[in-house]
This record gives sequence, structure tokens and C-alpha cells, in this order.
Amino acid sequence: MVRVTLTALISVLAGAAYAVVALVQFATFVPVSYDNGIFEQAVKSYARPGAPIVDIKGPEYHILGDHFSPIDALIAPIYRVFPSAQTILLAQVLLIALSVAVIAAVAMRTLGTRLGAVIAVLYAASFGLQSAVAANFHEVAFAAPLLALAGAAYVDRRWVAVVGWSLPLLLVKEDLGLTVAVVGVVLWLSGQQRLGRAVAIGGVLATAVVVLVIVPAFATDGYAYASTLGGDRGLIATLTDEPGGKIATVILTVAITGFAALFSPWALLALPTFAWRFAGDNASYWGTDYHYSLVLMPIVFIAAIDAIRRHDSLRWVVPLGVVVSAVTLVGSPLAALLDADTYRAPARVETARDIVEQIPDGASVESDIGLLTHLVTDHTVYWVGSIQPDQVQPDYIAFDVAGGFGSPGDVLGYALEKYGVVYTGVIDRDGYVLIKAPPSANN
Repeated sequence: MVRVTLTALISVLAGAAYAVVALVQFATFVPVSYDNGIFEQAVKSYARPGAPIVDIKGPEYHILGDHFSPIDALIAPIYRVFPSAQTILLAQVLLIALSVAVIAAVAMRTLGTRLGAVIAVLYAASFGLQSAVAANFHEVAFAAPLLALAGAAYVDRRWVAVVGWSLPLLLVKEDLGLTVAVVGVVLWLSGQQRLGRAVAIGGVLATAVVVLVIVPAFATDGYAYASTLGGDRGLIATLTDEPGGKIATVILTVAITGFAALFSPWALLALPTFAWRFAGDNASYWGTDYHYSLVLMPIVFIAAIDAIRRHDSLRWVVPLGVVVSAVTLVGSPLAALLDADTYRAPARVETARDIVEQIPDGASVESDIGLLTHLVTDHTVYWVGSIQPDQVQPDYIAFDVAGGFGSPGDVLGYALEKYGVVYTGVIDRDGYVLIKAPPSANN
């Protein structure tokens, strides 16, 4: 009963804390990216129901031509009842909280209540989870509970359950097919040769089908992310670029477990994620920010639990993980919850809210990162970087020109040059600008 109570307590507290992080960021218009808007548009389309069209990526853009993440449709029934950006944000929080509950339960069941609870707290506060929540919703949130459940089954040596919880990863994102393949390798190393071989081959084949057939079928230019592997410098050059930053990310990822994760075959599941991140020519992939380390957290903590179960002496390295984790908390999103300034919205936010209220429901809007996420629920929204004048002419243009997002300062001049139409100024205050197309423009 104590373990059940502690499991519930740790997961609920983690979920509550992360919900506050996500909701406060949204309420105070903290700019992150346009990703939450992308996923809201996809879920909004699924909820109609219909094809997942994401106009932020381009008018009538089918999101399965970008990443293969049909699992996002599971949020649609909830979104249909509670249509809002906050629904998408809280869906991620819930998925992360579920993974915390799974990790806490298996850790305490396997290693004892005290040590298990410590490991559960370390996982709940791990940098990968924090960074993911701060970066808003991403499809890989679904991978967190699935990997935790597959890992728990691995610790318990329930081989069929390992496979059962791993296979849905194929619906989360195309690169996770290779993670499934490594699950097969780990099963093979664990003596389950036939099952492991089937899963490994299946994971590779599924990845090939998705990347070479399914995604290109919905895309206009093939699988766009293939070009990021190495860029102009080539794959080997990119793998060895900025080795200090990449090595630091790897070290920190296992150091939060006191390096215990290195002593379990389950840690091999981290290799595909590290591989595509470090081979990518986008430096954002290489560090510990954003959502890129989310899938690694359940992997390394399950690996640590399994390793300590195998080698009892490893329990003495957990304090090292506590120290490393404590260092990562400095300046983190969770630490920011203790700062009263976190909850104080800048004065200009009132103007941002006024802009959102001024735009009628159903209107089309061209926007930038500063306002875009707050407009998707009730409007058709396009991103300034992916809309052309021969495609759509928006009813409104709303920019945060002071936000540093590259939006033009002369918004009226921008609209006239791009669309050949004289828009009317509605709001120009606190660095925000809202202009409106003339009534005849879209007739």
C-alpha cells in the first residue's frame, strides 16, 4: 500500500508541476516555437474528423508528409470536447505523468521502496522531461509511457509484453522504428533469439516503408528530413562536429542515473535517437534543450533499474545521480516555479490578448511565433514563413514585431507588397500589430 501511495504521489505531483509550467508559459505568452500550433491543427483536423491538415506548414499541408505520427489522433476525442491549445499541452503532461507512475512502480517493486522512490523522483525531475514540457507538445510525448511500459516488462522478463508495448512506437514517429529494431536486438541478447530477430527485422522494415513509401505519398518533395543528415558537410563530418557538445549530452544523459544505465542492455535503445540527432546538421538537436531527450529518459532510467537489479552494488552510484540531477535543476523550468516573477505576465501581454479577442472566430490569420499558438483554436492560421500570395490571402495579419521573430516592422507595407491589397490598421501597440484586409479582398 505504501508503494502504491508513493507511486500515485510522485506521479501526481510531477503532473501538477508540469501542468503549471505549461499553462503559465501559455498564459504569459512565453514564445517557444510554432510546434504546439502545428499539433493543435493536426488534432483539430482529426477531431472534425478529417485528414490532418496543418496550414501552419503551408496551405492544405498534410502533416503525415512531414512526420509519421498518426498516434496524435488519440487526442482528438478529448479535443472535440475541450477545443483549446491548453488541451494539447495538458495531453503531453498527462502522458509524462503516466510514464512517471510506471517508472515509480517498477523501481519500487524491483529495488525496494526507498531506493525506488529516489529513482522515481530523479526520473520525474529529469532534464529531458522538463525541457520537453517547456518546449510545448510534441508527438514523442506518446513514447514516454510506451517506453516505460516496455521497459517495465523487460525488467520483469515478460518478453511478449515488451513487444506489445514497443510496437505502438511505430505510430509515434518514423525514427522510433529503429528503436523498435533495437528492442529486438536486446531481446536476442536476452536469449529470445526468435522473437528478437522478428522484432528487429520488423522494426527496420517498418521504418523503411514509412520513410520511403508512406511519408512521400503525403509529401510534395519526399522525406524532407533526409537532407538534414550531414547537410553539405557529409554524414561523417556532421557526426564529429562539435564533439564537446554531443559528448556532454551523452554523458549527462547517463550521469543522471549515476551511470548505472550503462550496465544494462536496455540502454542500447538510446543509440538510434543519439544517432539521428548527432548526424543531423541542426545544432538544436545536439544539446539538452527542447523535446529531443524526452524518449531517452525512460530508456536510461529503466536501464538503471535493470542494472541495479542485476548488480546490487550499483545501488551505491545512485547518490551520484542525485548530485548530477540537482545540478541540472539550477535554472530549470521546475526551479522557475519557485520564482514569483514566473507568474507575472509582461504588461504587453494585455495587448496580445486583445489582438486574439479582436479577430473573429473562423477568420484566417497570418502570424508569427509570438502569437500563432494562441490563435489556432478558433481560426485558420498560417505562419508568415510558409504562406505565399498566390495561395491564400489572409483576413488578418497579426505580428509580434518586437519579439525578435524576424517579422517586418512595417506590417502595412509588407501586406501591400505581398498581397497587393491595402490592409487597415486595427492595433499597433506594445510591439504588436494587427491589420485587417478590406471587405472586398477575399470576394
